[in-house]
Amino acid sequence: MGDEPVMATNDDASECKRGAVQLGYWNDKYIQYFVKHVEKRAPEINRGYYARVKGIETFVQKFISKAGSSAQILNFGSGFDTLYWKLKDEGIQIANFVEVDFPSVTAKKCYLIKKNKPLLDRIYDQDGEVKLSATDIHAGNYHCIGADIRNINQLEVKLHQAEVDFNRPTLFIAECVLVYIENDCVNKLLSWISSKFKTGLFINYEMCNINDTFGDVMLGNLKARGCNMAGIAYCKNVESQKSRFLNNGWMGAKAWDMVQIYYSIPENERQRIERIEFLDEKELLIQLFQHYCICLGWLSPEFADFNFNCSDN
Repeated sequence: MGDEPVMATNDDASECKRGAVQLGYWNDKYIQYFVKHVEKRAPEINRGYYARVKGIETFVQKFISKAGSSAQILNFGSGFDTLYWKLKDEGIQIANFVEVDFPSVTAKKCYLIKKNKPLLDRIYDQDGEVKLSATDIHAGNYHCIGADIRNINQLEVKLHQAEVDFNRPTLFIAECVLVYIENDCVNKLLSWISSKFKTGLFINYEMCNINDTFGDVMLGNLKARGCNMAGIAYCKNVESQKSRFLNNGWMGAKAWDMVQIYYSIPENERQRIERIEFLDEKELLIQLFQHYCICLGWLSPEFADFNFNCSDN
C-alpha cells in the first residue's frame, strides 16, 4: 500500500477544512479551488479543525511579527494548504514561502493552481514569471516542490532550487506529518535542520496522549485506512513531543494540548463559533482536544518566549 493512504489524509483534511469554512468557522476564499466535494462532519470535528487552524495561524503571525520581512516559511506535508494566499491577501511581506509534499500531491496542487486564475494571479512576481514542471512551481517568493522529506539529500537539492537561504529566520510547519514517518527519519530531519539553519521555529501539530481507550480508537481508525503510524512513539504525551526537538540539537521546546489552545482563544470568538452548530455533549470535544497538541521547537533565543494567546499577536 505504501504512502498512498497517508497522501489520502490530505484530501480528508482539506474536505474537513472546506466544510468548516462553508459553515462560517473561519474565512478562506481559496480552499474552494482545491476541494469540490464536501460531506457534513460532526460539530466536534469542525471545532477541532477551527482550533487547529487558529492555533497554527496564531504562531505563524507571532513568528512573522518577530522575524519581519526577511522571514522564510517551509511547510512540510503542505497538501492543499492555503496559508500563502491568505498571507498575501493580508499584505504580509516575507522573503520566501516553500511548500513540500510527495510529488503526486504537489502535481495535483500545481495543476489546480494553473487551472484556477485567482490562485495563479496571486503567485506571480513583478515580472510575472512562473516556472512550472509536472510537480513543482517556482514563482516569485512562492515555491511548491515535490520531495520526500525522509530523503534529506533530495530535500536539500529541492530547497536550493526554491532559493531557500539557510541564514534567514525560518518557520517550519508540519500538520499531522511526522507521525507517519519512521522515528530515525524524523530525527535525521530535525537534526539536519538544527545543523543547517541558523535561526528558526518549528510548529508541529500532532496527536498526543494516545495511550488510553480514546487513543486506541483513533489509532484503530487510521490503521483501518492503511496508515502506517511509524512515528507514533513520540505521540505518547506532550513531553515526548518536546523531546524530539531537545534530542536533535534544538535550543528549546514547548507544547500545549488543544484544550489549552482552545480555551486561550478570546471568549467572544469562542462564543461566535460555538453558536454555529449545537453541540449536545462537550465531553467528546474535550477528549478530542486532549489527544492533539501544538509543539514548538526553536533554534535561537528570540523565539523562546512564545506562548499561546490569540489576542496579543
